[in-house]
Amino acid sequence: MKFACLFYHEEAAMDAFPAAQRDAITASCKAWVEDLQKNGKYVDALGLASTQTATTVRVRSGQVAYTDGPFAETKEQLAGLTVIEARDLDEALRIAAKISVAKTGSIEVRPLYDQLGN
Repeated sequence: MKFACLFYHEEAAMDAFPAAQRDAITASCKAWVEDLQKNGKYVDALGLASTQTATTVRVRSGQVAYTDGPFAETKEQLAGLTVIEARDLDEALRIAAKISVAKTGSIEVRPLYDQLGN
């Protein structure tokens, strides 16, 4: 089964980390991906630019509205995602728990629609 691991962190807190700490987190994430690749669990990954670059689009009653920034104000922001291959949700959760981002943010794990027969 394929699962999306959505990575959330508090942008302001991450930006406040010393460069060495950010570099260590990045290196740890790369090592996590390399381990996934080595074990045949990696499908794809994407990082997102800051929420400061986001624009939200809404269409209501035929009218299009654009808003700078993300849809919702939240403490943690979506930073990226990785699609993994796992036997089941339990294995996907074990895989997600190994990435360093889980220590400073959170990982939301969801099965992909095509895996649910939808």
